[in-house]
Amino acid sequence: MSDLFANPPSAIDGIRVGIGGWTYAPWRKNFYPAGLVQRRELEYASRHVSAIEINGTYYGAQKPATYAKWRDEAPDGFMFSAKAPMRIMQARVLAKVGGQVDDFLGGIVELGDKLGPIVWQFDKGQRIDHDDFTAFVGLLPGEIDGRRLRHVLDVRDPGFIDADYLALARRHGMATVFTDSDEYPSFADVTADFVYTRLMRSRSEVATGYPDAELQRWAERAQQWAGGDEPADLPRIETGKPAAKVKRDVFVYFISAAKERNPAAAMALLNKLTDWPK
Repeated sequence: MSDLFANPPSAIDGIRVGIGGWTYAPWRKNFYPAGLVQRRELEYASRHVSAIEINGTYYGAQKPATYAKWRDEAPDGFMFSAKAPMRIMQARVLAKVGGQVDDFLGGIVELGDKLGPIVWQFDKGQRIDHDDFTAFVGLLPGEIDGRRLRHVLDVRDPGFIDADYLALARRHGMATVFTDSDEYPSFADVTADFVYTRLMRSRSEVATGYPDAELQRWAERAQQWAGGDEPADLPRIETGKPAAKVKRDVFVYFISAAKERNPAAAMALLNKLTDWPK
């Protein structure tokens, strides 16, 4: 294999850093090397970040053979997160989507050891009934065929975010998204044994998306989460109620905003966390 694909990063003390998707035309000018054919973009991207959040599954689940192909193109130690299909998230009655949930999860487990958290995203403006949502969360299995599943709740209706929502997530061992954004609810309460973070403030005028000092601070926060602590400078719903101090896996994704800068931001953060590449 070419040295363009050599020495991939991996989890650093439980911390993974990545991007949303891998097919984006501007990346062919500032991330992918000239001449790289599109069919090898996942192969390249998965060797320069340690996780990717799959966006395409939000618009439609893939065939198991497609997940298996993606699994085989990524290196050992890599992980994919994935958004659950929109047709499930926008169902009129969430309590009745059990069959669709099972179909989606039954296919995506083809990612094998490279399957990371599944993100259940409820968009801004979507009204959610508490009892219906509670029933829905109960439909999400903790494992399939002996393989543990990790679920992430991303509710973007500010009126739904309260102590009851956090308690529900904790009861089921599910993470809630910490979003670095003014557009969506932003809170860093820890509700699971892993943390899921979306950083959404990349700037076009900054080559690495985020200025160096901000990247350094995010590296420090990720290390705090991974070590069992919580950053004191992030907003929370519940104050004075620290989570259990246990080591955690941490997923940090650079998503949206100045998307053309996100691969550089992810690689810069990886460099803050380790001496990769060696």
